[in-house]
Amino acid sequence: PAGYGLFDVTVLYSVMSHGLVRGGVLFDHSGGPSGDPVKAELIACVPLFTMWYNDLIYSNPPLHSSFRSLFARRVKDSRLVEQRDPGWKLFGKVPPREGPTKDSKRIQKEYETKSGRAGPGNPTSPRQSVRKNLDFEPLSTTALILEDRPANLPAKPAEEAQKHRQQYEEMVAQAKKRELKEAQKRKKQLEDRCKLEESIGTAAQTWNQEILPNWSTMCTSRRVRDLWWQGIPPSVRGKVWSLAVGNELNITHELYSICLSRAKEKWRTTAAPAPEPETEDAGSSDRESSLELIKLDISRTFPHLCIFQQGGPYHDVLHSILGAYTCYRPDVGYVRFIAAVLILNLDTADAFIAFANLLNKPCQMAFFRVDHSLMLTYFSAFEVFFEENLPKLFAHFKKNSLTPDIYLIDWIFTLYSKSLPLDLACRVWDVFCRDGEEVLFRTALGVLRLYQDVLTCMDFIHMAQFLTRLPDLIPGEQLFQHIAAVHMTSRNRKWGFGSFYDKKSLPTSKEYQSGKVILCPRMIQSLICKLLC
Repeated sequence: PAGYGLFDVTVLYSVMSHGLVRGGVLFDHSGGPSGDPVKAELIACVPLFTMWYNDLIYSNPPLHSSFRSLFARRVKDSRLVEQRDPGWKLFGKVPPREGPTKDSKRIQKEYETKSGRAGPGNPTSPRQSVRKNLDFEPLSTTALILEDRPANLPAKPAEEAQKHRQQYEEMVAQAKKRELKEAQKRKKQLEDRCKLEESIGTAAQTWNQEILPNWSTMCTSRRVRDLWWQGIPPSVRGKVWSLAVGNELNITHELYSICLSRAKEKWRTTAAPAPEPETEDAGSSDRESSLELIKLDISRTFPHLCIFQQGGPYHDVLHSILGAYTCYRPDVGYVRFIAAVLILNLDTADAFIAFANLLNKPCQMAFFRVDHSLMLTYFSAFEVFFEENLPKLFAHFKKNSLTPDIYLIDWIFTLYSKSLPLDLACRVWDVFCRDGEEVLFRTALGVLRLYQDVLTCMDFIHMAQFLTRLPDLIPGEQLFQHIAAVHMTSRNRKWGFGSFYDKKSLPTSKEYQSGKVILCPRMIQSLICKLLC
């Protein structure tokens, strides 16, 4: 009925089904009136509710089974009635009633006889047959608003009834439209997923049968580069990464085993009290002390995947790779996220080889060794292309004193494996293995370009918070469209502009500051070699 929700109707039927309502007075199980009158409007709705309940439960064909579980069926066997759970009032349980129960049809008949609203001489009014003529039967109590008001309440004006009917029809139409729209959306998502799976299968076949067997001759072709940009299929991604990264350090599986053995020996001796180290060995001991922190770092690696934590399938593998690398290069830090992504796509030893060679790249070496001057050079070069591609956003960042180091360090340090969703991060890695460090800064500009309108409306605090924790749902295709739209040129200079430098012709700090030199990977590598020497 109008003005009552499903809870009110449920309570009404519960009271009615236990025989507690007789003539508008609430009776207890002793047979006498309790003196507590029930709301008149609710009692008046008993016959209407009974009709609705019978249509709902005993309709032919029956309605969905979920509605049958909404109210319990009437048990006609008296032996089963005695075994029921204790009855209940509105606010507390009472012992089960011993007296006979009234049938819902009997209650309906008594009410109709008393009120004279139905019978042989009183045909059903048009208003009462409205629900039978509806094209759409909503599965909720909203359909009850079309019934007449109880006899003891004032009649609803015709204008109000028409208004309510119109509102109800609009609600039903909107619900239908919304359901249709959601169904179309789900259908489109399913079609897109099927197309994606089909394209991935076709691409995997092309990579396995044509490209990988002829890697040296086809890896630089236009066709392969286009396939590379679209994303490498997961089934061949590890093999392509391994070939693209290479093995300039000439690391073998035996070397990995040696480093892993050293790490395990260190872990075994960590618990035992060690003697005071000699002066010449103090540096080595301090460097390998980070082995003790690996267990803590692993527990924070992709916690939502639950595969790298204690007891997970990749916990020991990640533990081994990080420990082995700490012994291999104790002077260079590591990032657990990079190792974790490699583990998901490569075997353990191959993941270690790719991990060591990735961190040996010029850009990664500068960030992992925290070479402040080289990092500033990268930031300065990034700002040159930032201003060229996004002048409005660049001016907004300058106005709010938001420098690149606030957000770029985390992005470059983890190769976006922590900042972006894992599938998007792998696509960025695909192109990074193809084009090198330029992709890392180009991706940063793509992210800024994607959220340009949002960032221009923020202040310093909100921009920093947004960029250090990007949204969980990032549209992948849109992101790569923005990355493709970024031009890594500025005043006829490109990333890596300039001739290759040797140690005798390295640019000075003044040349960096004047902007005559942007960056050159081999130049940076020479700088790092000079620093290491």
